[in-house]
Amino acid sequence: MPPNLIPSPLLSRRQLLACLPALAWPLAQAQPAEAPGPTLEGSSVDGTPLGLSGLRGRVVLLLYWSTGCAVCRDKMHEMRANVAGWQNQPFTLLGVNMDPRQADLASYEDLLRQTVPAAQRLRSVWAAGPSFTSNLEMPQQLPSGVLIDKSGSLVERYSGRIPPEAWDRIAELL
Repeated sequence: MPPNLIPSPLLSRRQLLACLPALAWPLAQAQPAEAPGPTLEGSSVDGTPLGLSGLRGRVVLLLYWSTGCAVCRDKMHEMRANVAGWQNQPFTLLGVNMDPRQADLASYEDLLRQTVPAAQRLRSVWAAGPSFTSNLEMPQQLPSGVLIDKSGSLVERYSGRIPPEAWDRIAELL
């Protein structure tokens, strides 16, 4: 092979360096893909649509719970008390009921209508319902929570009882 046809490492480096601006240009023009915020939509037992889409501009605590969870039921009074303290603030506590049977949630809500004022009842979507969609990972433990800020970004996750520090964090976000 003639010597002028043997590839030169120096020539290859020069060619590569000459191409770098052209290769980097598309990268410089590309905008980083924004990670999608949490999505969650569904309906209540009575068929009312509920979800995150209409709650932009509000701090939201999603509470994953079940009527069969003793800790969940025991802490509902605490949840209602905290929510009552922020009734005039841009805050929403939205339940995500994990009961396998809709009848269990319906029975619980019937009992609440008889014993708890309407303003203090937790509105919940039923996670097993046909209209339920979410890009959030389902919790491994109940109760669990997900805190979302006013811009719709996930801030924190809680597993087990919602800790007192979570309520402090909510106050900061308001």
